[in-house]
Amino acid sequence: MALGGGTFVAQNKVLPGAYINFVSLAAASATLSDRGIATMPLELDWGVEGAVFEVTNADFQKNSMKIFGYSFDHEKMKGLRDLFMNITTLYAYRLNGGGNKATNTYATAKFGGVRGNDLKIVIQKNVDDESMFDVKTVLGSTVVDTQTVAKAADLVANDFVTWKTAELAVTAGIALEGGANGTVDGSAHQNYLDKIEAYSFNALGVVTKEESIKGLYESFVKRLRDEVGAKFQAVLYNKAADYEGVINVKNKITDEGWDESCLVYWVTGIAAGCAVNKSNLNKIYDGEFTVDVDYTQTQLTKAIQAGEFVLHQIGSDVRVLEDINSLVTTSDTKGDIFKDNQTIRVIDQIANDIAVLFNTKYLGVVPNDAAGRISLWTDIVKHHEQMQDIRAIEDFSDEDVTVSQGNTKKAVVVNDAVTVVNAMAKLYMTVTIA
Repeated sequence: MALGGGTFVAQNKVLPGAYINFVSLAAASATLSDRGIATMPLELDWGVEGAVFEVTNADFQKNSMKIFGYSFDHEKMKGLRDLFMNITTLYAYRLNGGGNKATNTYATAKFGGVRGNDLKIVIQKNVDDESMFDVKTVLGSTVVDTQTVAKAADLVANDFVTWKTAELAVTAGIALEGGANGTVDGSAHQNYLDKIEAYSFNALGVVTKEESIKGLYESFVKRLRDEVGAKFQAVLYNKAADYEGVINVKNKITDEGWDESCLVYWVTGIAAGCAVNKSNLNKIYDGEFTVDVDYTQTQLTKAIQAGEFVLHQIGSDVRVLEDINSLVTTSDTKGDIFKDNQTIRVIDQIANDIAVLFNTKYLGVVPNDAAGRISLWTDIVKHHEQMQDIRAIEDFSDEDVTVSQGNTKKAVVVNDAVTVVNAMAKLYMTVTIA
């Protein structure tokens, strides 16, 4: 007779044998999540249409031409270079997709947009085999693809064009024509917001002066923070939202050909990329735009009081005056400390990390008994101790966290208290002279 074996739930087996369960270590842990993820809707001359697409910092540096149609060092990429100085990942969306694709006798651009008009197809006889053709795709002055084929049907679509079946003939270069960008309107912005809601990120920025569009984003961040529980900040130009989830950028840029609200690129980057235990207070602007910093001390004081994120000049440097959001009106439950973005980063970190921890490790898995609640308490305490170790919070004790059963057998109630550490901002010194 064979011995018993297999897995077990309860210790109720009859046959002798080895009953062994193999279980995975829980994927979720009480660790701090990384920051540095931003999202922006963009007006582009080239690129993915109708969908959110992910671009890492390495992608941007190595594959900018393929993704955005321009090399990394091109003038058109100036705003994105400002953004990527401080982020690791961008969830981008092309607002002006859906335009016409440039085309010629041999090829059609992969995406709609005016950048497709800078493509051309060069066809030459192969020097080693006169029956073959070298077919080059050229963007601007850069050869982006070369294929050697006998006929057009042998050509394989590349990152820039798809091919037609016209008979190949030698040509010094035939340009693609008719490419056009799509229209940007409120619907384009709403389509982006509908799609980006499913993603997790630290900051959202939008380059615009239009009040109606800024209002759309203000409503979006308020709904997601307060009703959905998605914790991030929106970076808007000249928007007095009076809300901790909105960073109100005051300075305009003066570069010809660029929207005056383009400082949003850099501020979105530093808002997303700033560590939970750091502040952007006094950070030097190291981007490429010319920032208008013509403010008096009185105007700077009023800007702080109005909840405006403002850069000012100290010597030859342009620096962040205060790392604040647009919150102005305080209450018993939301005091002055909520005006500071470092505070918001800390509370957002806690909210996001504990939500991920609970939803992936505890929800529907761990029983709501004393042992289960102790396990959750232990994980929350461990998380907070890590935050204290990196000096994001202080004076934390495990007694500051309690986990108890709620009004139903499925509910768990957590009470938590933390003290946020902020960067030094003001020095008051008295020197006594003997």
